[in-house]
Amino acid sequence: MIDTLNAWWAQQLVLCDWAFEPDPLSVDAEAAVSRLVALGVSDRGELGWRLVETLGAGGAVADPARMLAGLELVALAGGAGWLSEQRSRDWAQRLAGEISAHYSSLDAWLEALLRARSAEGWVRGDDGFSEACEALAALEHEGAGITWERLGEWLAIHDRHLTLWPEAQEARVWCLRAGFAPVVELPAGRADWAGVEEWLGEAWQVRGRDDLIRSLLWLAGQGDRQGWDLDASRLLDMDGAGQHAWLERLAGSERAYGRVLLDFVGHGEPLEWAAWDWLRLIDLAWAGACLGWLDEDESRDFALHGADLVLHRYSDWAALARAYQRGRSLFEGRNLLPALEADWKLLLQSPVSPWRPALQGLIPPARLEASRDAICRWRREPRHWVLALASVREPELAARQGPPAPVDAARRDDARQYLRDTLDLHADEGVEALSRYWLPAQAHHLNQLAADAAHGALPAAETPFGHPASDDLAQRDGLRRASRHSATIHMAEKYAFYLQMAMDSEAFDAAGLEALAEALQGSLCRFYPDARRLLDAWASWESLLPEEQQPPLTGEIRWHLEDPGSPFHWLDWRAGEWQEPGRRPSLPHFTAMALVGPLNGPAWSLPQPESERECAAIRDWVDGHYGLHAAAELAEFLDFLLEAGDRQEYQINYAPYTLNDARLGSEIATLESGECSEEERSHLLRLQRVRDNEDGCNDTDLAAWDIAQAVDLAIAGRQLGWLEASAFARILERAHALAAAHYAGWEEYARGLYAGFSFFMGETPERESFLAGFRQALVAWLAGAPPLAGPWASLDFPGARPRHWAPLHIDTLPGDSRTLH
Repeated sequence: MIDTLNAWWAQQLVLCDWAFEPDPLSVDAEAAVSRLVALGVSDRGELGWRLVETLGAGGAVADPARMLAGLELVALAGGAGWLSEQRSRDWAQRLAGEISAHYSSLDAWLEALLRARSAEGWVRGDDGFSEACEALAALEHEGAGITWERLGEWLAIHDRHLTLWPEAQEARVWCLRAGFAPVVELPAGRADWAGVEEWLGEAWQVRGRDDLIRSLLWLAGQGDRQGWDLDASRLLDMDGAGQHAWLERLAGSERAYGRVLLDFVGHGEPLEWAAWDWLRLIDLAWAGACLGWLDEDESRDFALHGADLVLHRYSDWAALARAYQRGRSLFEGRNLLPALEADWKLLLQSPVSPWRPALQGLIPPARLEASRDAICRWRREPRHWVLALASVREPELAARQGPPAPVDAARRDDARQYLRDTLDLHADEGVEALSRYWLPAQAHHLNQLAADAAHGALPAAETPFGHPASDDLAQRDGLRRASRHSATIHMAEKYAFYLQMAMDSEAFDAAGLEALAEALQGSLCRFYPDARRLLDAWASWESLLPEEQQPPLTGEIRWHLEDPGSPFHWLDWRAGEWQEPGRRPSLPHFTAMALVGPLNGPAWSLPQPESERECAAIRDWVDGHYGLHAAAELAEFLDFLLEAGDRQEYQINYAPYTLNDARLGSEIATLESGECSEEERSHLLRLQRVRDNEDGCNDTDLAAWDIAQAVDLAIAGRQLGWLEASAFARILERAHALAAAHYAGWEEYARGLYAGFSFFMGETPERESFLAGFRQALVAWLAGAPPLAGPWASLDFPGARPRHWAPLHIDTLPGDSRTLH
C-alpha cells in the first residue's frame, strides 16, 4: 500500500536532484551526513535552526525555497539518524500542510519555486531543476503519482497534533536552549554539537566534567549578573558626576561595559539580566550531555534548575529574550537592544518555534521539585557552607562550588601568608588552633547589647572616666535595629573566611577542617532556620558593625538574599546534632574572664593550650612581668593574688600612712633627700601617690587590680598548658566570688582596677599616656561604645541583681537563668 505522505515527499525531493525513492528516509546514513555537511548543517544544533527557518517568522507566506530545502533536510536528517522516523514524518507533514495551504496547485507551487530560484540568480547552476519541474507537472496533469488534490485529502484526514520538537515532560526543559540552538531530538550526543569540546576549552576554560560542574554551579549561583547588579545599584545612588568618575576608573574592555551600563541606567532600562547566566547554564548542561560528561539525569537536572530560576523571574519568552539581550550587551560591551527583534524574531514568532508553548507552565512542578533536590545534593558537603560565606567577601570563591578544585601554588602561598601575617596562625598549631577564632561569647555580648538597646536599658553614656565618642555611642545605640537577629553570623562569617584560607593553604589536616566545616553548618542551622533568616541577620549586623576601614558588605549580602540562584538558598539546611567549632563558655565563666578588663583584649572564647611558637611569647611575658617559670609557680602565685595580692602590700605598707600625715611627709622627705635605689624609688613614688590620694588610691578597694591580674595570668596559664580546664574553671570561679564580695557593680570595679593600675605602675615617662589610654578603655568597656571594646556593658556584675533584657532567640551562653534553652 502506498504511503501518501512519503510518496508526495519523494516526488518533491526530485526537485532537489534526488532520484525517486518511495521512502525518503531510506537514504544511506553516511551519504546523508555528507550531504548535510555539504549543505552547511554540521550538527543537529544547526539542523534545529534550519527547521525553525523553514516557515519564517510568520505573518506572511513562507519562502518556498526554504520549505523545499526543509523537506530535503528532514529526509537527510531522518536517514542519518539525527531525527526519529516519526519526528521526520511530522516535520514533512507540517511542511506539506503549509505548502498545500498557500499554493492551490502543483503548478502554483512550482511557479513559486522557479521565481525563488530566479531571485537567487541561479547561483547553484543548472542542476536539472527545470526538467524536474516539468516531469512533476506532467505526472500531475496525467493524474499519476500523488496529486495535489490527493495530498489535500490526506492532510484533511490526518489532521493531528505534530510533535516537531521533543515534548515529553522530561524533555520540555530543553526548549529553553533554543536561543543557542533548538534541541531536535533526545538523547544528546556528539552529533548535536560539532566542536563542543574545543569550544568549552576556549570559551570557558572547561576541560572536563569537574570543570563543567563548577561552571554550572557558578552560573546558577552568581555568574556575571552579581557584579553587574552591584554596579547598577551603586550607580543609581550616584549623581552624574559620580557616575562619570566611576566610568573614568574603568579601563580597557571594562570601559565599554561601563558605557553600556550607564546607557541602560540613563534611559530607564530595567536593570535586570539574569537570563544571561541562566540560559547559558542550560546551554552548558546540554554541552555536558553531548560529551557524556553528564549523564542524562544530571544534565536535565541542571537545565531544570536554570528553568526554575528563569520561571522565578520572567513571565514570558519576550521578557526572557530581552533580559538575555541586556546581559549579552554588557558582556560584549555594545548595546544590542536595537538588534533584539532581528536576533530573536524567529524564536518569538515562527509558527514552528519550540517557544510556541507558554513559558509559564512549561515545566511540570514535580520536575522542578526533583531538580531542587538534585541541586541541593551538589552542595550538600559542609565545605559549601564555608565557600558560600567566604565568597561574599571574596566573590572569586563562588567559582569553586561543586567538586573540589586543585588549589594553584599562588593561591596556596597567599593563603599561608594571610594566615601567618594576619591571624598569626601556623600549620604546626594544628586544626585545633582555629577554635580561637570561634567567638560565641562575642555573639552573646552583641545579642545582649541589641536587646538592651531595643528596651532603652543600655548603660549611661557618662562614666567616672569620661564620655565615649559620639560616633561610638551612635554605633552602640544603633544595635537596637538588630535585636531580632542572632549575632552569631557576624562572627561566623569571618570564621568561615579563616577556615577557607586554612583549606586553601593545604597545610592543615583535611579531615579536621571538614569536621570544623560541619560544625559551622550545624551551628548556623541551629540559630537560623533558613537562608532568608541568616542573610537578614547578616545584613543587619554588617550594616551596624562593618569591618574597619572597609565599606559594608550590605549590598553583597542583600544580593544573595534577593537572587533566587544564590547558593545560600541551595545549601543543606539540615537540622542535626549541634556541635560548634569551638567551646561555648558558660555565662559565669565569660563574666569571670571579663574581669581582666582593659589589662588585655576581651576574651570572647575559652582559652586553649597554644602551639610552642605561641607559648614561647607567652612564657616571655609571664617571666618578664611576674618571674614565673612553671605550673607550680603559677598556681602558687594565683593563690597569692586571690588571697592577698598587691592589695595586701598597700594595706600593710601604705594604708597606715593615711592616718599620720606627719610621718608620711617625713618619710617622703627622707627618701627625696638622698640617693635612692630602684626599690626605694618605687616606694617613694607610691608614698607620693598616697600623699596626693592619686586616682583615689586611699579611698578605693584595690582588689580589682589583683582579680584582673589573676584572671589574665590564668588565661596565660591555660594557654601554656600549665592549667588544666578544671583548674582554670576553679580560678575563674574564685575570681568571680572575690569580685562579688568586694564590689557591687562594674563602675566600682573599674575604679578599683584603675586605682590599682595607677598605684602599682612603675616609673615610666609614658605614665600619663598609659593612664589616659586605660581611662579611655574603661570608658569603652563600661559604656559598650564601641560595642566590641569589651563586654562589661552586656554582663551582670558577679553577684549583682540581673538587669538585662533577654534576647529574642536562643543564641546565648549557657548559664543564663533568664533564657530558656
